[in-house]
Amino acid sequence: MKIYKKSTKLDHVCYDIRGPIVEEAKRMEEAGESIIKLNSGNPATFGFEVPDVILQEMIKNLSRAHGYTDSKGIMSARESICKYSREKGIPVAGVDDVYIGNGVSELIMIAMQGLLDNGDEVLVPAPDYPLWTAAVNLAGGTAVHYRCDELSDWNPDLQDLKKKISPRTKGIVIINPNNPTGALYPREVLQQIVDLAVANHLIVFTDEIYDRILYDGGEHIATASLSGETMFVTMNGLSKSHRIAGYRAGWMVISGNKAMATDYLKGLTMLSSMRMCSNAPSQYAISVALENQQSIFDLTGPGGRLREQRDCAWEKLNSIPGISCVKPKAALYLFPKVDTKRFGIIDDQRFILDLLVREKVLLVQGTGFNWPEPDHFRFVFLPEMAQLKEALDRMERFMGTYHQKKSENMNNHEVAV
Repeated sequence: MKIYKKSTKLDHVCYDIRGPIVEEAKRMEEAGESIIKLNSGNPATFGFEVPDVILQEMIKNLSRAHGYTDSKGIMSARESICKYSREKGIPVAGVDDVYIGNGVSELIMIAMQGLLDNGDEVLVPAPDYPLWTAAVNLAGGTAVHYRCDELSDWNPDLQDLKKKISPRTKGIVIINPNNPTGALYPREVLQQIVDLAVANHLIVFTDEIYDRILYDGGEHIATASLSGETMFVTMNGLSKSHRIAGYRAGWMVISGNKAMATDYLKGLTMLSSMRMCSNAPSQYAISVALENQQSIFDLTGPGGRLREQRDCAWEKLNSIPGISCVKPKAALYLFPKVDTKRFGIIDDQRFILDLLVREKVLLVQGTGFNWPEPDHFRFVFLPEMAQLKEALDRMERFMGTYHQKKSENMNNHEVAV
């Protein structure tokens, strides 16, 4: 019998947000266990409702959303994206520079597939949203990770970034606001990254999906507003800010020095056309969504649900001996650090599995976000307060007795990690 193995392109791809430990959680649920799932930033899971104005707009347009649209998206949605981008200082020329996709995830894949040949490099932050690294590798390129500095509010380490630029580097990825750390980069840091891109003739890919989820009066600076000397590919969408992750409504905006990449842009149009179009009904939600953003500000402002839950999680995690955490300024996550010597941790995936089995709380380990040391994990603070506090209490109880080298034999709970 001929045996087929997965492609070697997957050798350096990880997506532990839905990896083997998630499969173990599913097995436990099927056996009757109740799991608090904090592995995914899916607002719908935690009781966040679709803004009614979006739902009604989609319903109203369903009768004309049953066929293919223009491969880049419907005109009204692209016009609204242009308007929104310009309000943020992004000098988008017109609707032809806007591509609507099935969420930012699809557009990241298209952007990398259209650019990279075997051996090309793209600078990606560590920690990162792992789809960026996966997309680079699947396109035949190499993701070179530059470190973000926990001691500097998780801002990029500019010296580390600079020394990792090589003749093979084609682009720099910036995730701001950042997933998984919740960092919000200041203008001066972004400007220095852009200056490096200009000096080295690199394309800047900037993931800004959380640009409207800000706390404590923070301001998001659109990276593409800082220069016209290099080309920018800005990713954004409605999945998190408008709590419609399942509708798959994202976009990609091209701006800046397009003359440096005219052939690449033809490739993006080709790839966009090959998949016909993105989800048509959700495209009709984009214009009305961008005109109605108050609901997210109600959640992130003083007394808002997200703001209160962030503060609760951050304070509680920092009160647990052996855990420390930088306060996130944006997004939906914390990225706490664990004292590995105190707890004997040498394998963070094992640590997360032990937590799942003992306390029925599902998280994702830091190495799942391409962080190189086994000393962090991502904590999603989306659950309503009662469940959030329960998860944090379980975490505290677990850390009070945990030591990996003395961890009990998992017996029937063993899983290949």
